[in-house]
Amino acid sequence: MLIIKTVDELKDVLFRVKSSGKIVGFVPTMGALHAGHLSLLEKAKSENNVLVCSIFVNPIQFNNKQDLEKYPRNVEKDINYIEDLVDILFLPSEEEVFPSAPTEKFDFGKLESVLEGKYRPGHFNGVATIVKRLFDWIKPEKAYFGEKDYQQLVIIRELVRQFNLPVQIVACPTVREPGGLAISSRNARLSPEEYKIAPCIYQILLSLPPKTTLSVSELKQYAISEIEKIKEFKLEYLEIVNAKTLQPITNFDDAEKVICCVALYLGEVRLIDNIFLKK
Repeated sequence: MLIIKTVDELKDVLFRVKSSGKIVGFVPTMGALHAGHLSLLEKAKSENNVLVCSIFVNPIQFNNKQDLEKYPRNVEKDINYIEDLVDILFLPSEEEVFPSAPTEKFDFGKLESVLEGKYRPGHFNGVATIVKRLFDWIKPEKAYFGEKDYQQLVIIRELVRQFNLPVQIVACPTVREPGGLAISSRNARLSPEEYKIAPCIYQILLSLPPKTTLSVSELKQYAISEIEKIKEFKLEYLEIVNAKTLQPITNFDDAEKVICCVALYLGEVRLIDNIFLKK
């Protein structure tokens, strides 16, 4: 695995790679790598000649300074975790990525004003800023994103559409722990007691699809009531939305694909998850 720390070297190496006709796949990460990242990397490895992974904790996508400070960082562990799988690891400093204060302003319309965007203003502008820069530097044929961060996936696709970027966005299923908890770097911050409770989020989501005799509003209220039964959960939002537009729906016939998205706090840790109700 080649470790690169500067944009100039990255561009130079990838120019030679592409000149030889090789196809480049890309997985952007913020480190604290886990089985979810591994599944993205394995899929990317199987579909491309050269696999590029980036590790960069992007400060401009954090709304909460404490969240940024608490974000786990262990680069050596991450390197050991992926060195047999990844061909090129891009490991830039903050100064390399942002030599001056970023000024990019993106407009994703209603896609960014709901769900995560409603509670984390500016978050997706920060995500789009770093992803656009990485795409411009790496110019991958394919880039891989997990469905756990579903709104992010939709917004990255919109970013690609708006700028007509020559990259295919590949969605990868959420990877879960045996109990059903969506794997996340944040899970490490859960106490042992909280860790036992956390899988209930997915169990509640799993209970939704068979209840299609209920209306959308009834199904939403059912899900909220089930979450509120667990006193340790502090619900931030639960929405049933059009999977393409992310806008709330009134009837299941209103959208070709329907997804239920949830965010809640368990102690100090904010957890998100989702499930397709119609796909």
